[in-house]
Amino acid sequence: MDCDVVIVGGGPAGLAFARSLEDSGLSIVLLERAPLEALANPRFDGREIALTHGSKRILESLGAWGRLPADVIAPMHAAKVLNGDSPFALNFTAGGGEDDQLGYLVPNHRIRAALYDAVKHQPGMRLVTGAEVVHARSGATGPRAEVLLSSGEVVRARLLVVADSRLSRTREALGIDTDINPLGRSMMVVRVRHELPHGATALEWFDHRQTLALLPLNGNMAGAVLTLPEEAARRVAAFDDAALGRDLTRRFRQRLGRMEVVSDRNVYPLVTTWAHQFVTGRAALIGDAAVGMHPVTAHGFNLGLSGQALLAAEVRDAVRRGMDPALPAVLRRFENGHRAACKPLYTGTNMLVRLFTDERLPARAMRHAVLRLGAGLPFVRPTVRAMLTH
Repeated sequence: MDCDVVIVGGGPAGLAFARSLEDSGLSIVLLERAPLEALANPRFDGREIALTHGSKRILESLGAWGRLPADVIAPMHAAKVLNGDSPFALNFTAGGGEDDQLGYLVPNHRIRAALYDAVKHQPGMRLVTGAEVVHARSGATGPRAEVLLSSGEVVRARLLVVADSRLSRTREALGIDTDINPLGRSMMVVRVRHELPHGATALEWFDHRQTLALLPLNGNMAGAVLTLPEEAARRVAAFDDAALGRDLTRRFRQRLGRMEVVSDRNVYPLVTTWAHQFVTGRAALIGDAAVGMHPVTAHGFNLGLSGQALLAAEVRDAVRRGMDPALPAVLRRFENGHRAACKPLYTGTNMLVRLFTDERLPARAMRHAVLRLGAGLPFVRPTVRAMLTH
């Protein structure tokens, strides 16, 4: 099977990139290992995504934002970062900006469904589901990259875009070295109904031996996020609804009154990744295949959207000029721009997470000082501002 662009991975980054190439004149093959039903009707996975205004504009341009039901979009007007029993906090408000809010909370599965709906009938694009990639070559010395499927079929393309996951097997097949950092902790996510209003304020609370987050949804509803050592997270997730509601009420110290569990719970082991290269030969990495952010920050999803938009802009510009979309200069411009956007946030977030989860006395004293002085620190405040959701 030959095409201009083959995309490995039908998650948000892969779907968005395919949609970004609409009307480019390029033939596209999108490979996804999951069945079609999982793309068309993704299941609730507990993840509430904090979208920036920039991400909203990207989703609008792709025709996905308008496909989201209005009642699943929750405004986020403010955010607060706490540390243990410290009386100090970092507080963030919109400051009269765009729509007078920091951003928007939207369920992950709803965004995936909207992107699929936007792209499913796109001319010039072929979607292949149940497609297991067993090998890939970047075409560094030839006119085509190649992807070998478990079915034995080979897909050849001028450009290969890897968008499968932070533990990407396709990236590994291309020989791209990657820093993979399992953190030994897991994040449990669940929706709760609570007694007191949340004021559209997100909460990130670094408490002793646990990290808590509340993500404000519409009404007296929130996404509750509890990060614990892996075994402890699995043990808490096994509670029945009533016991889990009581446990979360206690852990959040009744800040929003009594909590009642209203959804399934999901547990995700935490791992961060950083690819040493975002391009090789005729291949480029986007989304989590390029950089897997610590889930305490909202930037992972947003960087995935902005990264695919940057790559699509470079590819479309090359096509308009009658150039090969995988020319080294084209892909290098994408890599340089995306690395410049990702590296400070990746490094700064990891550094602050280490500080705020270190139980040793010097670290506890340091984070007390960070919260007290953070409003005046030019590096800490923008990075902590990102730490609003998982």
